[in-house]
Amino acid sequence: MRVEVLRAIDGLDLPEEYRAFLRPGETETDSSGNVHRLPRFFYEVRSWQEAQELRLAPHFTLAELLLVGCREARLLLSEFPHYVPCAILLLARFLEDFRREVGAPVFIAANGGYRSPAHQIEGAKSIHAWGTAANIYRIGDTFLCDTKSVEKYRTIAASLSPTVFVRTFGREKGQTSDHLHIDLGYVRLTPRECSEAS
Repeated sequence: MRVEVLRAIDGLDLPEEYRAFLRPGETETDSSGNVHRLPRFFYEVRSWQEAQELRLAPHFTLAELLLVGCREARLLLSEFPHYVPCAILLLARFLEDFRREVGAPVFIAANGGYRSPAHQIEGAKSIHAWGTAANIYRIGDTFLCDTKSVEKYRTIAASLSPTVFVRTFGREKGQTSDHLHIDLGYVRLTPRECSEAS
């Protein structure tokens, strides 16, 4: 693992066009009315080759957690450098622990790792904007598209930490029907902290 090649950047020091998309340190209210602060500190990724070569954990490269589709802001999709929240290291470590527990390769979906707040699927209200969530579509030879497979691996993921949230199988809001959604959570601000942050 060669994480030492990543350079940490204060998002407030980024050029204006990047700050507009990444919104470093700004607050965001989720669909439940909870207030969260977007990431302020990022790692700079200088090229796609660097992302492919850089292992954040023995079985996970940075590229696997950065693979997004055309719904990402053009600047953040096609130009380098890219910027990814520092919390991505925690996610990679959790995924490595999860892989060890399931005893098989873990496959992350496109748009299933980090998405910027400007991403047009869910925007900043998605936990993916913090770099602490992953959508897993396959484990070993098993595609996660039914109750049995999702619930089996959901139980394993949830057993690894009391702070991990894993969505249940279903077609209702907040559930998943074609992947395993794991998130490590994000920091909720109290109303006082929110007013101080503004």
